[in-house]
Amino acid sequence: MQAASAKKAASAKKAAPAKKAPAAKKVTVAPKKATARIKGAAPARTVVHPPSGESRTALVRRARRINRELAEVYPYAHPELDFTSPFQLVVATVLSAQTTDLRVNQTTPALFAKYPTPEDLAAANPEEVEEILRPCGFFRAKTKSVIGLSKALVEDFGGEVPGRLEDLVKLPGVGRKTAFVVLGNAFGRPGITVDTHFQRLVRRWQWTAETDPDKIEAAVGALFPKSDWTDLSHHVIWHGRRICHARKPACGACPIAPLCPAYGEGETDPEKARKLLKYEKGGFPGQRLNPPQAYLDAGGKPAPPLGAG
Repeated sequence: MQAASAKKAASAKKAAPAKKAPAAKKVTVAPKKATARIKGAAPARTVVHPPSGESRTALVRRARRINRELAEVYPYAHPELDFTSPFQLVVATVLSAQTTDLRVNQTTPALFAKYPTPEDLAAANPEEVEEILRPCGFFRAKTKSVIGLSKALVEDFGGEVPGRLEDLVKLPGVGRKTAFVVLGNAFGRPGITVDTHFQRLVRRWQWTAETDPDKIEAAVGALFPKSDWTDLSHHVIWHGRRICHARKPACGACPIAPLCPAYGEGETDPEKARKLLKYEKGGFPGQRLNPPQAYLDAGGKPAPPLGAG
């Protein structure tokens, strides 16, 4: 009787229609290498967001990998302001507020030719300086700043640019961002430059959700060895200027697409994305009139002087 019951149950189970398993949710991801996709193929639109449950250790690893990838793309990354001395760099950095480094580089040759030292600029006629700085925008305020900082250098530091953060930020027009540009590139002392490009990219990459520059600096600095800070700043800023733009990021031409939580915010088609690239290879000029030799050797071109384009 037990055998008959078992046989009946087995027969009923076989006859019952099987339940359909729920369809697996399709997850699209960024290509392994965004620039290596087959020509004409439609790229993925979105990417799994790794930071949603990302541990601190995973975040550090991802951030450092992004920096390593960018170092391969921009091995010649450098400050894009022309300078030959700490004085020229601090002045140029102050002038770069709310304008491009290219415009500053096109303007400073005339400024430094006429006022080569802090003593010369400190004693300058403001109206004459304003005329030189007019192409940089906000030229009256910038004239006041560069003359003021020159006077401070002469009166408080013997005409020399100080190599300490606490001294640099006392100069008119010099904040932490400017100070770290000077420390990192004129004195070889590590610092993170939190400009608009840096802020935009580290939030897109979800390295931090902070919006205050000082807090961004602290949060990102904690992810990297101090020795990496200056080059990290160059890599991020170069990527922000060339590929990861504010309005139309070139996602389809981005070498770090697989690591980016924001992949798909911009153009993902490789051909269309390549047309969005700025100041990078293909004969495009950089920001500097006198770039380092490594940049020229890599196919980069100097920027045109003022009035030439």
